[in-house]
Amino acid sequence: MEQLKHECGVALIRQLKPQSYYKQKYGTASYGLNKLYLMMEKQHNRGQEGAGIACVNMHAPTGEEYMLREKALGKDAITEVFGRVTPQWTEAQLYMGHLRYSTTGKSGLQFVHPFLRRNNWRAKNLCLCGNFNMTNIEEVFEFMKSQGQSPRIYGDSYITLELMGHRLDREAERLFQEAKTKKLEGTDITNYIEDNIQIANVLRTTMSHFDGGYVMCGLTGSGEMFAMRDPWGIRPAFWYQDDEIIAFASERPVLQTTFDLSAEAIKELQPGQALTVHRNGASQLEQIIPCKGNHACSFERIYFSRGSDLDIYQERKRLGQQLTQPILHAIDGDIANTVFSYIPNTAEVAFHGMTDAFRCLDHSVRIEKVVWKDIKLRTFITTGTERNDLAAHVYDITYGSVRPYQDNLVIIDDSIVRGTTLRESILKILHRLCPKKIVMVSSAPQIRYPDYYGIDMSHLDELCAFRAAIALLQERGMQQLIADVYHACKEETNAVNHVRAIYESFSAAELSDKIAAMLRPSGMDTPVELVFQSIDGLHEACPNHPGDWYFTGHYPTPGGTRMVNQAFVDYIENNPQI
Repeated sequence: MEQLKHECGVALIRQLKPQSYYKQKYGTASYGLNKLYLMMEKQHNRGQEGAGIACVNMHAPTGEEYMLREKALGKDAITEVFGRVTPQWTEAQLYMGHLRYSTTGKSGLQFVHPFLRRNNWRAKNLCLCGNFNMTNIEEVFEFMKSQGQSPRIYGDSYITLELMGHRLDREAERLFQEAKTKKLEGTDITNYIEDNIQIANVLRTTMSHFDGGYVMCGLTGSGEMFAMRDPWGIRPAFWYQDDEIIAFASERPVLQTTFDLSAEAIKELQPGQALTVHRNGASQLEQIIPCKGNHACSFERIYFSRGSDLDIYQERKRLGQQLTQPILHAIDGDIANTVFSYIPNTAEVAFHGMTDAFRCLDHSVRIEKVVWKDIKLRTFITTGTERNDLAAHVYDITYGSVRPYQDNLVIIDDSIVRGTTLRESILKILHRLCPKKIVMVSSAPQIRYPDYYGIDMSHLDELCAFRAAIALLQERGMQQLIADVYHACKEETNAVNHVRAIYESFSAAELSDKIAAMLRPSGMDTPVELVFQSIDGLHEACPNHPGDWYFTGHYPTPGGTRMVNQAFVDYIENNPQI
């Protein structure tokens, strides 16, 4: 129910045929651009803060622009960007697109991808975009300084661009020396460099420095294209190739819809692997960094990715199916006097799974659309009380859908993260229906830990599960444990997540009860119970995506563990009363 700013979307297209082929077969000179536009619109769920595209025309005459980069801000950024593209760019062969959600709190056009590094030699021009968040940018910054570089901006996008650009320069210089030994001169040297660039060399000497979750995509001015996935497999990446195009996207259904493909025709890029496409159109899969295990993000399956994917749809249904027994317990088995509904829109599939499971148990369930999500309210009002009052009306209810004081009301959502919307809006309006009891169901387990791989959950005190655990420790006189964890986090050097100790004194049910008590609006007398997915249930529903650090604290990289320990230190030092 709480809009998470998360992830980013990437799209790549490499046309493999002459432009005349697409004009004749598809009746348009804009085949590549049109497909890029569709791929980006189909991934609009992944980024609405900004969008950018890049194009490369390898046949542009000297003295004319051969590399385009356009960017825009706002929810209409895709339309704005494509509206600026002039007809000459229908002659390009390489297209790249990016949709942005900020995971750092930084906003503005300068932070919108793609990032472009210019040079008078086409092979040294680099355009970069990605779905990523690096956890060790300080270390990489210091490495670059030790090499004699002076980065102008401290940020993972800029530093990645400059480090990779530096390695691209070195690759070109290596080929320059080779060309000289072959007695080549002038433009023959340039042609030799462009024809022999090994982009895998650039990736190996760049990406091995980073800790984090990423899908990194890029184009060079001479016509190289690449996409690489992190060695832990955290972020998703899919590609397709035939004799006409090579295409790459963050989600499988994007490629299916855009190019009318079966799911089986699309391949998943494996952890640590790169798809590289040479300027002559030859493609290759290369293992850039050894695979460090499968830690594919489970939150992609619960919430972030499009539910139209065949596997994701079934997984979300299973997440709902597995919650029937705890729901039955919460309503004392009283199906006849219970109304079932969901929070639109991402919880709808889990809702269908939940109700199907009840039917399989020979229960006839009453289904109503109780909650409606209105358009985002915008206001000039700045005072907190008035803004909170407006925020409470983001959702509305169907009056008369529940028999007052007789019916239980079961509402399923995909996740409960901060709890703000639940407290300020959802529970308040559901209370108006006067149900006998409200059971809020989360198809995800309790979110106990921040994410550091591309989602804006970086502060512990934003998480209602963490606040509940701290409150329980204080109520039970266990403040010494808080102090012990603080000192352990401050001294940690061996990549151990000490924050996990904060939760070990409580069962999941105890935490759920405390979260419910803390999120209950003042003056509300209707009983409220929270039901969360179990960790085992999550893995059973999503067996191929075991990345569960949000719920368990088992971060796949040392950088993630280091950052959660630092987050606890920051929390304590910013809250001296704890």
